[in-house]
Amino acid sequence: MTAIIYLRCEAPLQAWGLRARWGQRDTASAPTKSGILGMLASASGWSRDDRQIAELGAAVQMAVRVDLPGTQLDDYHTTGGGRFGATEQRSGARYHDEPYIGGVLSAIETRGRIKVKINETTRLPETDVSNRGYLADASFLVGLCGDEPTITQLARAVRHPVWPLFLGRKACVAATPVFAGLDEGDLITRLSVQPPTQRVALAWSAMRGDLALRLIVEDPLADTLHPDVPLDLRRRVFTTRAVRELWCSLPAPYCAVRLDTLEG
Repeated sequence: MTAIIYLRCEAPLQAWGLRARWGQRDTASAPTKSGILGMLASASGWSRDDRQIAELGAAVQMAVRVDLPGTQLDDYHTTGGGRFGATEQRSGARYHDEPYIGGVLSAIETRGRIKVKINETTRLPETDVSNRGYLADASFLVGLCGDEPTITQLARAVRHPVWPLFLGRKACVAATPVFAGLDEGDLITRLSVQPPTQRVALAWSAMRGDLALRLIVEDPLADTLHPDVPLDLRRRVFTTRAVRELWCSLPAPYCAVRLDTLEG
C-alpha cells in the first residue's frame, strides 16, 4: 500500500519560482516540486548539495490541490544602496569590513575580505533591483506518495524541522501548520476528498454554484512539462517532469463550514 503525506501551504504570501532568472523572479500558480523538495530538505537538515534531495525527488510522486488560487502580486524590490564614509569617492575595491551603510556583497573574496558591489559611475554601493512575483492569500494541499519508510521520515522531519520552513522564499511564512496528516491509498483519490482548513471552508461558503478544484498531478504520459525537478540545487540544475490537470468536486458539507471565532 502506497503511503501519503499531506502538506498544507497556506500563507499571506507564497512564491514558487519556476523560471526565475537574476532580477526577474516569477512564481508559478501552485507549489513546484523543487520548492517542496527544498522545504523538505530544510526540515531534514540537508544542505543544498546533498544527493538525498535528488534521490527524494525520484522516490516520491507529487500532486497539488488548489483550494484557493490566490492573487498574483508583483513587487518591485531593491537591495543594497547606501553610502560609505568620508572617503566614499576613492577608487579601487571596497570590502565588507569597511564602515559603510547598505551595500550588496559580491561573490569575490580576497584573503578573507568580501568585495562590496560598487556602481562604476557614483562609486557608491550598488543597488540591486529585482521584480518578484508572489501569490497572495492562496492555499494549497500538497500530497506526496512513496514507500512507507520514506513518508514516515518526511513526516518526522516536517513535524520537528531542523531549519525553519518557508513557502518558496524566506519572506513567506506559513499561516497554518505545514504538516497536514498521513494517509495511504491512491494519491489522486485520497487527495480529492481531504477536508480544507477553516479559512478555506469559509471562503468556499461564500461561493455560488458547484465547487470544482484544480488538481496538478505527476503523470509520465502527460504532455505538459514542468522544469522543476532538482538535480543540483546549489548550481540550480533542474530537469523536467510531466504533469496533467484534473478537476475534482468536494462533498457539500465542506462548503458549508463557518469559522467559530469571537468575532462571529
